[in-house]
Amino acid sequence: GTLLNVSVSDHDQSGSLLLSWDEPEGGARGYLLALSSLGSGTLLQNGSAGPNTTSFWFRGLTPGTHYEIEVTATLACMDTISQTITAQTSPSAVRNLSLSSGGSSASLRAAWAHGHGRRDGYRLALWHSDSQTLVRNVSLLPGASTFLFDGLLAGSEYALKVSTLAGSSQASTSIHQWTAPSIPTQLRLSPASSTTLVASWADAAGAAWLHLELCNLLTQKVSTTLSARRGLTSYTFQHLHPGTQYWLGLSATAGSHTVVGPNATAWTYPLSPGNVTLSSAEEQNSLQARWSIAGGQRDFYLVTLREGEDGVPTRNISVGGDNDHVTFHGLSPGQQYSVQVVVVAGPYRASAHSTAAWTEPRAPSGVSLSSQGSPHSLLASWEEAMGEGYLLALSLAEHPMKNSSLLRGVTSFTYEGLQPGTLYTFEVSTVAGPYTSSPRCISNWTYPLPPEQLTLSNGGHSTSLQASWRAASSGSTGYTGTLWETKSQVLVRNVTVGKDWTNVTLENLVPGRQYTLEMAAVAGPYRSPVQSATDWTYPLAPAGVTLTNTRRPMGLSAFWDKAAGDVDQFHLQLYSKSHAAQRNTSVGPNTHNFTFLGLSPGTQYFLKVTVLAGPYRSSSHFATEWTYPLSLANVSVQPGRKPQELHVSWVESGGGRDHLVQLSVAESLSIIRNMSVPRGVTQLNLEGLVPGSRYRVEIISQAGPHRISSQTAVGYTVPLPPRSPSASPISTAWALAVHWETAPGHRDGYLLSVLKEGSSAPPRTLEAGKDSTNVTVPQLEPGTCYLVGIWAMAGPYRSLPENITSCTVPAAPTNLSLTNPGSSSELFTSWNKPPGRRDHYRITLYSLSTQSRIQVQTLSADALNCTWTQLEAGSKFAVQVTAVKGSLEASSINVTQWTYPLAPVNLTVGSPAASALVVSWAVVGRGPEGFVVDVGDAASGAPIRHTVLGGDARSHILRSLSPGTRYSVAVRATAGPFHASTPNLTHCTRECDALLA
Repeated sequence: GTLLNVSVSDHDQSGSLLLSWDEPEGGARGYLLALSSLGSGTLLQNGSAGPNTTSFWFRGLTPGTHYEIEVTATLACMDTISQTITAQTSPSAVRNLSLSSGGSSASLRAAWAHGHGRRDGYRLALWHSDSQTLVRNVSLLPGASTFLFDGLLAGSEYALKVSTLAGSSQASTSIHQWTAPSIPTQLRLSPASSTTLVASWADAAGAAWLHLELCNLLTQKVSTTLSARRGLTSYTFQHLHPGTQYWLGLSATAGSHTVVGPNATAWTYPLSPGNVTLSSAEEQNSLQARWSIAGGQRDFYLVTLREGEDGVPTRNISVGGDNDHVTFHGLSPGQQYSVQVVVVAGPYRASAHSTAAWTEPRAPSGVSLSSQGSPHSLLASWEEAMGEGYLLALSLAEHPMKNSSLLRGVTSFTYEGLQPGTLYTFEVSTVAGPYTSSPRCISNWTYPLPPEQLTLSNGGHSTSLQASWRAASSGSTGYTGTLWETKSQVLVRNVTVGKDWTNVTLENLVPGRQYTLEMAAVAGPYRSPVQSATDWTYPLAPAGVTLTNTRRPMGLSAFWDKAAGDVDQFHLQLYSKSHAAQRNTSVGPNTHNFTFLGLSPGTQYFLKVTVLAGPYRSSSHFATEWTYPLSLANVSVQPGRKPQELHVSWVESGGGRDHLVQLSVAESLSIIRNMSVPRGVTQLNLEGLVPGSRYRVEIISQAGPHRISSQTAVGYTVPLPPRSPSASPISTAWALAVHWETAPGHRDGYLLSVLKEGSSAPPRTLEAGKDSTNVTVPQLEPGTCYLVGIWAMAGPYRSLPENITSCTVPAAPTNLSLTNPGSSSELFTSWNKPPGRRDHYRITLYSLSTQSRIQVQTLSADALNCTWTQLEAGSKFAVQVTAVKGSLEASSINVTQWTYPLAPVNLTVGSPAASALVVSWAVVGRGPEGFVVDVGDAASGAPIRHTVLGGDARSHILRSLSPGTRYSVAVRATAGPFHASTPNLTHCTRECDALLA
């Protein structure tokens, strides 16, 4: 009745168990301990402990395994008490745990080797290191050795804890790793000033650190290096050199991962030059620009010489960045200049301007002094000379009268209030800045006064003109005049009269002709400015005016005879009593006919022809005529609402009466219908026609005695669509066979449209003859559904579509492989993606050892591999992959492979005779394909014999061995190319039988 209170613990030692108990009342003489396999009861270890001992270690156990332990205490008088408990060793942690990104910024792959012993499974916990948040918590089967964590943050550190589970115990191993960083994008480097550059970028959250390196490209030295934590998106580089090009490189770092990112170049702004001046040089018409060199760097100076107040660029000179002056030669005299000095550094510029400077001027050339026909003024003029302005002086008999100053741009000056017929002297000089040129001089006289109020009038006469004027107030001794034909400038006659004459009549002139009379007053050797007057003699009216129909639908031709004399033009006035609008047209003097187009058809018109000569005109009598009616315009023949109808429409042009519509078959030209419609009707529907046929329509218009036909219009009735369309796949090719039945009526052919499912590309089109009832659509994608549309075509029209859908046969997978990853229960299948589409794959695994189909998997259309697990060890399997599209299938060839066999167990060796050994073993499961018994010399390790046995063998006798010799024996299980061996077991053969006797 005494209890030992046995307890067990492992103290975190996966291969050991510590047994503890209470000493029974009265003590014990000793303890016996027995450890057995739970379930089988096989004794594995036993031990003993003396009195006063209350604990015992069992070592060398299998981690994660259940055991049964019995503790027996020996009491006084040989009595015993026992207690049995069960215990489980702790599992061993995984080995070679690794966590790698493989260069990926969004995933980490965990891999490990199984620890020794048994386990119930694994639990994986992934933590985000910065936020200390649990990202994933995954439980896996005991056979798993890898796992992929995806959907992770780029450039982040993660911690993985892998726990091996066995009952309530576990053993854990941890590891840290970073995902690869992502590369920042949109890197920009731009100047903010002459000594600062601003760098900015985007998408920087995917890196723990960003490293920036700024390099001076002129010196090829690194100016600044910078490391920034995650989240920084811009940085300003300061204290840089002006006008210098820099290169910026950016890289992203996360843990041991570094990714080189984009780079950019930029220039700092250059500094402007200082103290820019422009001054005269030693040579004539030359100026020299100078400036002081600013700090920093520059590529060169661009010096621009600007001319005038507007600063128009005239010269550009590029000089090196170390120059501080440039001289401009061959400049224009008397011109104002300024200079702009631009510092150029890369794409940027900085500029400064000088004040204005002048070159010495020259005196004006081309100086003239004229009266311009005025007795009280003189006009002084000269050619433009470069400078700021001019100094003018006018004198009478060497006595200065008037001095003036004018600005540049003025090249003439008028002196008013002068005396008629007087000699004056004019001087002009050029002024430019502080410079004045030498003067140019010229003299001239004022003119006498001209006659006033000169007029020329015909008084209604066709052959004479009368001239009149008012006498000049002073300075005139008489008048002289010249009569010209204005247009031809032919001299008609000269006229000279005394100072008291105020009019004269000019006879025997040509009717309708323009004449010009020029008269001047004479005083001494000079004539006054000419006064002129012009007028026409009165024209004669035209004769023989007629109006004739040109047989054009909207035209009338006018004819007339030219009368004696001149004509400027003929004016034609055409009007109709039935229309408010009238037509007015003018033609040249040599034109004697004119055609009016665009008139209203079937209308009576009246014509009047008027002769124009200057402001005077003379008109003829009226002529009248009728226009022809117009044919109808825009005759259109379109399909009606039904395939048996045509819709005819037209546009009326006016002036007609009824219309006659004639319909004929286009091919035969025979009229099949005549229909009369009243004026005002502009459309007509024709019914009862043949679908898909070509027709001609002609419309005849009539107005009075005139008839005219429209242009012939051609139209089609819409064809009927094909009947009973169908499409089916062709198994031997990736094509579709399309069939249909012919509908009543006519057609020119068929049009087929083939559109791939889910595609935004334009559909593929095919044509078929009018007598066709089928067509094959080749070169399609395997395993793809297509929408096929069929139309009947007639002219430009097509019938309503008939749409059908069908799919092509999918393509079979290629390069199928079945490989053994080194496992006794797993096989790996992979294949190449065939062309085209499919709904899914069906993968079938057959056991060739049992001649049965054992597993079938259905995978997505994008899958390229699968893994078979929980297979029987040492067996041969075959796999086949089938692409499935709807009810259509295409299968690959079959490939085979073996699983690794399990090594034999319970190997025992005995020596029944001096020259023989007996080897026996057991198998797990069905057993392998065969066995190989390997025998070697235990001392030297040299192999002696290999014996191949069948899969049913469980023992073997090795004969002809040497007596009293120690041999090493192992048994290998074989399956195809794979094998698994037991550990070597050594044993001695007996001594000679005689000696033993």
